[in-house]
Amino acid sequence: MTVVVAIMWILEVVDTALGNTLDQFGIHSWTAEGLWEIFTAPWLHYGWAHLAGNSVPLFVLGMLVYMESTRTWVVSGLMITVCSGLFAWFLSAPGTITLGASGIVFGWLTYLLVRGLFTKRLRDIVVAIVVFLIYGSVLWGVLPGQAGISWQAHLGGAIGGVLAASWLARHRR
Repeated sequence: MTVVVAIMWILEVVDTALGNTLDQFGIHSWTAEGLWEIFTAPWLHYGWAHLAGNSVPLFVLGMLVYMESTRTWVVSGLMITVCSGLFAWFLSAPGTITLGASGIVFGWLTYLLVRGLFTKRLRDIVVAIVVFLIYGSVLWGVLPGQAGISWQAHLGGAIGGVLAASWLARHRR
């Protein structure tokens, strides 16, 4: 997770130096090219405050998922990225460009919150309670609210987290 967050910070340095030209690799809603940008958008952010706001929860939640296994981290990350990106692509107004890792943050948050429902493991239920106490209030971000914040990506990420928890619980090694 340190490497993931460091890459995001390095990309923001490059983006700032290039006059925010990397922002063009965000998800362009309702365009064919925008579908491929589902995989580039989470690495890019609209400035330092946006990146800083995503970095700590992404790191913490990502580490909690990674502690389960590398496979869990990769599979959940991909499922969440695709769900978050598709929701941003399909539900955002045409011409909207979506950037940032907050869809993945919401995905890993919901993954950790519901994993215990599928695994029935006490450890997963305890993690869910602790995560909810720390980050539960951000769940309101899946609802339309503040302009410029992609509730669509948040909602898609959250749904992706639930799907990942269900799928991974059924396909455990």
